[in-house]
Amino acid sequence: MPALALIFNAFVWGVSWFPFRHIESHGLHPVWTTCIIYVAISLAMGFFRRHAWRGFAAYPMLVLLGLAAGFTNLGFNWAVTQGDVVRVVLLFYLMPLWSVLLGWAVLGERPTGGALARVALALTGVAVVLKTPGVEWPVPSSLPDWLGLAAGFSFAVTNIVLRHLRDAPGESRALAMFCGCAAVAGIAAAAGTLLGDFGSPLAAEPGWIGWAALLGTGFVLANICLQYGAARLAASATAVIMLSEVLFASVSSVALGAAQMDPRILAGGALIVLAAVWSAFARTPAQGDDRLSSPT
Repeated sequence: MPALALIFNAFVWGVSWFPFRHIESHGLHPVWTTCIIYVAISLAMGFFRRHAWRGFAAYPMLVLLGLAAGFTNLGFNWAVTQGDVVRVVLLFYLMPLWSVLLGWAVLGERPTGGALARVALALTGVAVVLKTPGVEWPVPSSLPDWLGLAAGFSFAVTNIVLRHLRDAPGESRALAMFCGCAAVAGIAAAAGTLLGDFGSPLAAEPGWIGWAALLGTGFVLANICLQYGAARLAASATAVIMLSEVLFASVSSVALGAAQMDPRILAGGALIVLAAVWSAFARTPAQGDDRLSSPT
């Protein structure tokens, strides 16, 4: 059951691009969608789990956790609706690279030879993925590429902060992440609308509401499954199972024409996933509730 719970979490995030794109077809930008969904979730949880607010007084770093989770969701949700889904998900899962760099800079964890080898493997995979025909250097060439990279970096920051907050109540951490997603997406959505880059949500067709309700329900259930599964499995097993998101995203997006799969993407993706799996099994289990989080 714990493994199935984590697979469900990965499935929700792996196919989330589909309802996001349907919602966008009704005139609601994905950033506004993210804001509306997480405002609703935050209000509901804040009301029914009012005691979760007490954690903010005891653990001020929950605010940082919320911001990191917010940037993760903003970048990921925006990217998968605008670009090649497989490419975005692969760039998002550069956990070995960001984890080593952040662990060194923030936690003072000097990288081992194995860690540097995993970084080199992941970077090689990224270079293969980004080296498209006609591009001289393998660098991000579009907004979805940059958003995918930024979201992955924020994902790593989220997990670093969670390591510091392992003693904080689980409901307080979840509430902080939901509120952070609502706040960051709300600020970005308002700014984009004022600048004329996003359409007003008031102008959207009402057909988006059902898809948004489905997506929000999926996010809540996915978070519950993550908390259940991650609490009962080793961190290495959790990290590897979470990588099934790449499979769900790849199969669904290629089947529905939202991504292209060629030998270059397969080769680069294999290197990135291999580096992530290697990193998961090389990780030393931490005390307490030190688990890999999802974008939620």
